[in-house]
Amino acid sequence: MKRMLLTLAATLPTVLPAETIYVSNERGNSITVVDGATLQPIATWPIGKRPRGILLSRDGKSLYICASDENAAQVIDRATGKVIGELPSGEDPEQFALSPGGTRLYAANERDGAVTAIDIVGKSVAFQVPVGVEPEGMAASPDGKYVLSTSETDSQVHWIDLTTKQDAAQTLVGLRPRHAEFTADGREVWVSAEIGGTVSVIDNATKKVSATIAFAPPGVPADRVMPVGIRFMPDGKTAIVALGRGNAIAFVDVATRKVTGYVPVGQRVWHLAIEPDGKRAFTANGLSNDISVVDLTARKVVATIPVGKAPWGVVIAP
Repeated sequence: MKRMLLTLAATLPTVLPAETIYVSNERGNSITVVDGATLQPIATWPIGKRPRGILLSRDGKSLYICASDENAAQVIDRATGKVIGELPSGEDPEQFALSPGGTRLYAANERDGAVTAIDIVGKSVAFQVPVGVEPEGMAASPDGKYVLSTSETDSQVHWIDLTTKQDAAQTLVGLRPRHAEFTADGREVWVSAEIGGTVSVIDNATKKVSATIAFAPPGVPADRVMPVGIRFMPDGKTAIVALGRGNAIAFVDVATRKVTGYVPVGQRVWHLAIEPDGKRAFTANGLSNDISVVDLTARKVVATIPVGKAPWGVVIAP
C-alpha cells in the first residue's frame, strides 16, 4: 500500500506546502519530496543517474542536482518536478557551491580532478581549475573571493582565487575530507575528514588549521565515526556534524570547539539540512533509505520518513 501511495503521489501535480524537504537518492535516481508539515512523502521525481549534491537556487524556483553519472548539473523546476535544463559541469560532479549572487555554480569533478565554474544564465563553462585528486566537497566564501574544494586522496583543501582563477593555496586536513562549510561571517571554514574522524577548523585569513575536533558517540567504535556533512544553526553558535557510519549527529559549540552532545539517527548519515528557525534538522541516511527528523531543542529524533534508495543530500525550501 505504501508503494502504491508513493507511486500515485509521483503522478499527481505537486502542490507545494509551506515548507518542503527535497532528498537526492543516489541509487534511486530520484528526488523524494517531503511535506514539512505532515512529514509525509508527497512525490518522487525521476532524474539523472547517481544524484548526489543538491542545492536550491537563489530565487527558490529551481533545484540544482549533481547527476554524477550523467556528467551534468540538472536543473529541476520545483513547481512541476521536471528536469528543465542541463548545465555543463565536467566529469562526475559530486557537490556544488553557489556563488553569493547566485549566478554561478561551482562543481567538484571527481574524475577530472578539477573544479568547473558554470555560468547559469549562459549555460556554459566559465572556467575550469585543476585541483587535487578526487575533489568532492565545495564551498564558496561569503565575500565572493574564494571557492574551496576538498580533495579526498591528497587530504587537502584547495583555495581557488576567483580573481586569478588559480589554485592559490592548499591546507592540509584530516584523511579523506568530504565536506566544507563556511561560517556565516566567512571567518572560518569547517572541513570534515571521513577517514580521519575529525573536523578541521580553518582560519580564512591565514588558511591554516586553528582547531581539530574529534568525536566519540557513546557505544560507537572509533573506526565507524566518519564525519561528512556539516551545517551551522541559524544563530551561528552550534555546528551539527553528520557522523556517517557512526549513525549519529554531533552538536559542537562553535566558540569553544567542544562537542556538547550526540543524537542517534539512521544508518550511514551523509548530509543534513536545518530549518531556518532552527527547530528541526533532517538527515539523509544512506543505508537505511530514510531521513530522520531531529528536534534540535529536545535533541531527539521525532520522526523517520522512508525515501528513495541511498539518500545522499537534503535541502529545505520555504
